[in-house]
Amino acid sequence: MRKSIATVSLSGSLSEKLTAIAAAGFDGVEIFENDLIGSPLSPEEVRARAADLGLTIDLYQPFRDVEAVPEDVFAANLLRAERKFAVMERLGADLMLVCSSVSPQAADDDALAAAQLRRLAERAAAHGIRIAYEALAWGRHVHTYDHAWRIVRAADHPALGTCLDSFHILSRGSDPQGIEDIPGEKIFFLQLADAPLMAMDVLQWSRHYRCFPGQGGFDVAGLVRHAVRAGYTGPLSLEVFNDVFRQADAGRTAVDALRSLIGLEEAAELTTPPAPVVPTGFAFAELAAVDSEPVRATLTALGFARTGRHSRKPVELWEQGAARILLNAAGADRREGPALVALGLETPAPEAAARRAESLLAPVVPRHRTPQDVPLDAVAAPDGTELFFCRTADPEHAHWTDDFTPAPDGMPRPPQAAPDSRSTTAPAAALSHIDHVALTQPWHHFDEASLFYRSVLGLRPDASLDLADPYGLFRSRAFTGPGSGAASDRGTGTGTATGKGPARGVEGGLRIALNVAPGPGDRDVRPQHIALATDDIVATARRIRARGAALLPIPGNYYDDLQARYDLPAETLATLRELGILYDRDEYGEFHHCYTATVGRVFFEIVQRTGGYRGYGAGNATVRLAAQHTA
Repeated sequence: MRKSIATVSLSGSLSEKLTAIAAAGFDGVEIFENDLIGSPLSPEEVRARAADLGLTIDLYQPFRDVEAVPEDVFAANLLRAERKFAVMERLGADLMLVCSSVSPQAADDDALAAAQLRRLAERAAAHGIRIAYEALAWGRHVHTYDHAWRIVRAADHPALGTCLDSFHILSRGSDPQGIEDIPGEKIFFLQLADAPLMAMDVLQWSRHYRCFPGQGGFDVAGLVRHAVRAGYTGPLSLEVFNDVFRQADAGRTAVDALRSLIGLEEAAELTTPPAPVVPTGFAFAELAAVDSEPVRATLTALGFARTGRHSRKPVELWEQGAARILLNAAGADRREGPALVALGLETPAPEAAARRAESLLAPVVPRHRTPQDVPLDAVAAPDGTELFFCRTADPEHAHWTDDFTPAPDGMPRPPQAAPDSRSTTAPAAALSHIDHVALTQPWHHFDEASLFYRSVLGLRPDASLDLADPYGLFRSRAFTGPGSGAASDRGTGTGTATGKGPARGVEGGLRIALNVAPGPGDRDVRPQHIALATDDIVATARRIRARGAALLPIPGNYYDDLQARYDLPAETLATLRELGILYDRDEYGEFHHCYTATVGRVFFEIVQRTGGYRGYGAGNATVRLAAQHTA
């Protein structure tokens, strides 16, 4: 289906918006009246500019407060409409959006509303223009789509139809099933927006918190399916009022918008883009550091061994179990210190994963490689993190580690494990694999990143959380793949974190947590972190401390509160207090975790999952954040 977007969805001047919309690949545009009024371009110039960019003008909007009013008021409304029709003719637009009235002069009289809308449609038809009547969720008397359709049906004019808006329908909890009772030819336009589920005034919700499909909590795809079954053949058009989007770069917002429509078409079963290839785990995490000694010291204390060096680049390979860290001496920002710049994602089909990413407009990372290099496809995530699609152990294909030669002072690289396997013979206090990675997002790109990881990689989103920081709130949302803690993936471990036995919890899978950074006025740069799994966190913490690495100190008040909340044995509580280990539990199991000191923009978390625990210790985030601020 053709794809369109309202100019109100983007930032910038009308000319800038049109350029961004066309560059992203849209077919058409809705001209929001305020954008035209504020533009130095004449309607004829806007029409020519859109045509030069390959865009059709699909809708002119909005025309407000027209129907069910006293006759003298309606006469003035018709005069106002005639002037707008003249503007539309100059624009080359032939469809006008009319919103249900919010005027206190409007009467609760469907017959009057239908009669006046018919008269408006007659005037419009004389100019070759049609009217799409939309029920605003906060309309004075008409605020549901089925009510608006009853009025349109009663008016019975070929130039009058209805506009369906997913936000107005779904925010009121209306059942979209009834859309299928509307003849497709009378659905003149379909406007789409998602939104987070919130308990607030619907007008404020609409004006500030709409987002692109796939970024919120509405079943927009289901609504689209109903419209298509009814026979709708017009464009899928985005109309999103969002404070963040209207401050962000118009170009990348437009790309994000088109990505949402591509994903929406797939979810609504209208198209079949390349299927997602969900990553099965982490192949590596790459850190960039001009001064790499602090990172080397931390990795050594964590028990990693330097096992290889890249054959052509200043990159070192550090390994422990199936956990692999690349240390890159090039490309880091000297002012910020070590930073997490890339992730290797294990996948059985890298080429298919790359095709999926490109079909959803993920930018391909250009790579300079020799014929001897192992081919690796990579795309850039919204925050710039490079994502490499790595083939899991397969004797018929080269492995990405083949680009590394053994380090002279390092330990031999262990044999490659089978996909998703974890060693069951690792020594006590060893780290086995990367459990999850937390990536900090710029405040204005959080929704974009959420859609990216959901649609491009096929990861499942968890609920969005607001976590308390000593200096405000920050938002966090986790995305997981198969084997990362879903009900069907629960482990059965029964061990404890006291060093008295193994605790084989949920293993494997991919977990990525996205955290929103502070606003642009805050100079603080929130670090990112890599969580490493162990079966014995107590022994691991003791070993790290013995090797000279600092673990994040946790206030004693936390353990007093922990004692009040959970019936932990006194010996266990004393051990947790001594080592700065935090504790959480859910209905599936237990979670123990502790943190290293931050180096540059990176710190490490050591985690132990027992019995299928599914979370990330979110209840402890406030304590950890406070400790990091005072460390």
